[in-house]
Amino acid sequence: MKGPKIVFVCRECGKTSPKWLGKCTDCGAWNSFDEEEIRENPKITSINRGRSTNKAEKFSELALPTYMRTKTGMGELDRVLGGGLVDSSVVLLSGEPGIGKSTLLLQICSELGKTRKVLYVSGEESKGQLKLRAERLGILGDSIYLLTETDIDAVLDECADLKPDVVIIDSVQTLSTMRLSSVPGSITQVREGAMAFINYAKNNGAAVFLVGHVNKEGGISGPKVLEHMVDAVLYFEGERTNSYRIIRAIKNRFGSTNEIGVFEMGDRGLIEIPNPSEVVIAERPKNTSGSCAGCVMQGTRPIISEIQSLVAKSVYATGKRTSDGFDYNRMCLLIAVLEKRMGLKFYENDVYLNVAGGIRLDEPSADLSIAMALISGITDRVIPDNLIAFGEIGLSGEVRAVSHIDYRVKEAVRLGFTKIILPNKNITKTLKVPEGVELCGVSNIYQVLVYMISKSDEQV
Repeated sequence: MKGPKIVFVCRECGKTSPKWLGKCTDCGAWNSFDEEEIRENPKITSINRGRSTNKAEKFSELALPTYMRTKTGMGELDRVLGGGLVDSSVVLLSGEPGIGKSTLLLQICSELGKTRKVLYVSGEESKGQLKLRAERLGILGDSIYLLTETDIDAVLDECADLKPDVVIIDSVQTLSTMRLSSVPGSITQVREGAMAFINYAKNNGAAVFLVGHVNKEGGISGPKVLEHMVDAVLYFEGERTNSYRIIRAIKNRFGSTNEIGVFEMGDRGLIEIPNPSEVVIAERPKNTSGSCAGCVMQGTRPIISEIQSLVAKSVYATGKRTSDGFDYNRMCLLIAVLEKRMGLKFYENDVYLNVAGGIRLDEPSADLSIAMALISGITDRVIPDNLIAFGEIGLSGEVRAVSHIDYRVKEAVRLGFTKIILPNKNITKTLKVPEGVELCGVSNIYQVLVYMISKSDEQV
C-alpha cells in the first residue's frame, strides 16, 4: 500500500509544488510553502460506489424555502447582512488585527443570547480573557456558552451535545484536526475546518460566524475557495488611529453587497452610527479653500462626504499625486480633464486628495465634487459651506446624470445644504425641494465656475 504523498503548498495563493520553493512563482510570496501530506483515496468502481438517494426534481415543483432572519442587536450589521442573520447560513468576517472583530461578535452574542442558544468557540483567547472583556462591555449572557478549543472534531462533538442555534468560530485559522498532518492555519486545515462547519450549518439549521485572518496584502488568509464556500463575506475596515469602523459585504447570498455599516470604537465596545453623514459634516472646517461636499450611495443609503484637496507648488519637475479614499487613477483622469479643458496648471503642482471620515468613494457621482475641490485648491477660492455637488464627469468635460437623485437631494436638504449642483438631466418635474433650496443644473465643468465665488470676492 502506498504511503501519503508529500507536497508543498503556498499558504498565500494555494499553489502546489513537489519541492520546497523560497519564492512562490504565482503570487511572489517569500517563504510561504508548507509541507503537507495528501492521502490518495481508493479508486471508486461501479461495484463499491453505491447508489445516491438524491433524485432530480422539476424546477416548477420545488417548494420555496422560508429562511428566518434573526436580529443581531446591531442595526448596522443587520443592514449589511440584508436584514438580519439567516438560519443555516455561514458568514465569514475578516479584518486587520485589533480592528474589533471579536468585540463585535461578543456584543451581538448579548442580543442573540436573549432568544437563541449561542456557542462561542475561541482558539486564541482564554476563558478569563473573554470574561474580562465581557464585563467591560457589560455583557451577561445567560444563554451564551464558551468553549476554548482548537480541535475541529472536539468542537463538533460539543455542538452535537449542546445543539446551539448560533456558532461563532474565532478564528478558523486556529482550528485543526488530527486526521491531517499539516500545521494549524495551513490551506488544508483551513479548508477542512470551514467545510466541517458549513456542513454542520446546513444539516442542523444553525447560523455560523467564521472569523478569518488577513494576509499582508489585506486579503483573507487561506485558500480563495474559502470565500466561495461561505454564504456571506464581510470585511471590517478602519484605521487603528481612527475610531470609526466600516463593515462592507463583498459577497452576500441573502442581501445586497452595496450596503455598509458604520461604527465607532469606544470604551464600552462598538457604537452604531446610523447617520454617518452628520458626523462627517459636523467636523467640516469653515471658509477653507479646497473643500467640497459630495454625496455617494452605499446601497440604499446616501452618505454625505467631505472631499479635501491641497494643491501646492512642486519643488520637482514632476508634481506629486496622492489620493486617500478615492481611486488614484480616477483622480489623475479628472486632473487631466481640468488641465485640458480648463487650462489649469496642475502639472507644476503637488496634488493631495483626501476623503474625510475614512469613507471610500467608489462611485462616479463623486467626480463633480472632486473636480470642484481640485479647482478650489488650485485657485484658492472658497466654496460656500451651503453648497454640495454630485455628478459624473466625462473626458470632454461634460457632466452626466447619476442615479437615485431623490435620495441624494433629500439627504442634502436634511443636513442643511441650500445650493445643490447636479447634472441638468437629473432636474425633472418630479424632483421637489423645499423653499429656500436652489437646484443648480450644469451640463459641463465650465458652468460650475459661476458658483465657486468666495465670500471675500463677494465683498470686493
